[in-house]
Amino acid sequence: MSDKAYYLFEEIQTNRGIRIDKVKEKIKKLAIETPSWGYGDSGTRFKVFQKAGIPRNAFEKIDDAAMVHRLTGVCPSVAIHIPWDKVEDYGQLAEHAHHQGLRIGAVNPNLFQDNDYMLGSVCNVDPIVRKKALAHLLECVQVAKEVQSDNISLWLADGTNYPGQANLRQRKHWLYESLAELYSSLLPQMRLFIEYKFFEPAFYHTDLADWGMAFHLANQLGQQAQVLVDTGHHAQGTNVEHIVSYLLDEQKLGGFHFNSRKYADDDLIVGTMNPYELFLIFYQILDAEKDVDAGVRKTAENIAYMIDQSHVIEPKIPAMIRSVMNVQTQYAKALCIDFVKVRQAQLENDVLGAENAVREAFEFDVSPLLRVVREEMGVPVDPLQAYEASGYPKQILERGVGGASW
Repeated sequence: MSDKAYYLFEEIQTNRGIRIDKVKEKIKKLAIETPSWGYGDSGTRFKVFQKAGIPRNAFEKIDDAAMVHRLTGVCPSVAIHIPWDKVEDYGQLAEHAHHQGLRIGAVNPNLFQDNDYMLGSVCNVDPIVRKKALAHLLECVQVAKEVQSDNISLWLADGTNYPGQANLRQRKHWLYESLAELYSSLLPQMRLFIEYKFFEPAFYHTDLADWGMAFHLANQLGQQAQVLVDTGHHAQGTNVEHIVSYLLDEQKLGGFHFNSRKYADDDLIVGTMNPYELFLIFYQILDAEKDVDAGVRKTAENIAYMIDQSHVIEPKIPAMIRSVMNVQTQYAKALCIDFVKVRQAQLENDVLGAENAVREAFEFDVSPLLRVVREEMGVPVDPLQAYEASGYPKQILERGVGGASW
C-alpha cells in the first residue's frame, strides 16, 4: 500500500474531525491474548485431524504464541488451560514465557473432560464430585499465583439433557457455593471471569446459560467477579453488542473470547462470519470510554481481549495471526466513528442519520492506516506474509505429527 493511500485516508479522517494520531495511539495499545489451546491439535465432535508441527507441550505452545506476538506486536500474553497445560514447575513455564517476550494470561480450569464430570462438576449431585471440582478450581488459583496471572477464566459445561434429570434450583445453590469458595481464594488484584453458554454439551438446560445468570452470579460474588462474553455462545440473532453495552453500564464486563460462528459455537477465525458485529461491539466499548461515569469508563478501559478458537482444518499459527489482524481491523474502523455526529443525530431522532454515522466508519478501508501503524511499531506490515518467509513453518515440522491436543 503506497504512502499516498495513507495520506489520503488521513486527510479524509482529519476533515471528519478524527484525530489520526489518537487513533494510531489506541491501535498500538490494543492487547489481544491468544490461547495456548489454539496452537494445539483440536477438532469437531467427529475427529481431530492431526497435523505436523503441532506443539508437543505447553512450552512449545508458548513458542508459537511468541511468534504471533513478534509478527503482530499486540499479543503479549497467552492463556493457559489446566490440565491441558499442566507442568511440574509453573515458575519455569512463566520464566520461559518471559524469555519469549510474553507473560502468562488467564488461567482456565477444565471441568468438562474428566469422566467424573459426565453429569456435572460443581453442580453434580454427588458431593465427592463437587469436592473434586472445587479442588481443581482452587488448584487453578494457585497456578495463577505461581505464574503471576491476575485472571481466572471459568466456563462450565454443567447441565442436563432431560426434564426431571436434576433439581435445577439445588444445582444453582451448589454452583454459588463452589464459586464463592473460589472467589474467597483470589488475591486482591485478581479477577474471576464468568463465561456463559446457552447449550452444549448439555441440551436441555445449562447451569450458566446466559449473560443474565453470569451477571447475577458475579454480583453475588463481588467486585472481582465479572462476566466474560464469548462471541460464539449465543442463540442465532442475539444482539451481542446490546449485552456488551448493558454489562459496561453495570461495570461488570470483564473480557471477551473472540471467535466467529455461523450456526453454534463454531470457534472459527475471528471476524470471518460477521465482522460488522465485531465492529459494533467495539463501537459500544469506545462509546463507553467517553461516558461521564468514571466507573463505566474504567470498565471499558480494563477489558481483557482474548481469542478462543479451535482450528480444525486450517494451520494454527496463520489462523491465529489472521484473527488478530481481523480484530485490529474492526477496532480501527470503530475508532473512525464520528461520535459527535452520532450523538447529535440521536438527539434529533434522526434514525437514518445516526445509523449512517456509525456505518460510514465501518465502510472505510483501514488497511493503509494499519500498515503505517505496524511500520511505526517495528513489526511486519504484512504479518502473514512475514510468517511464511520466516522459516518458522518449516522449523516446527521437526516436531512431527502427534502434538498436544485436547
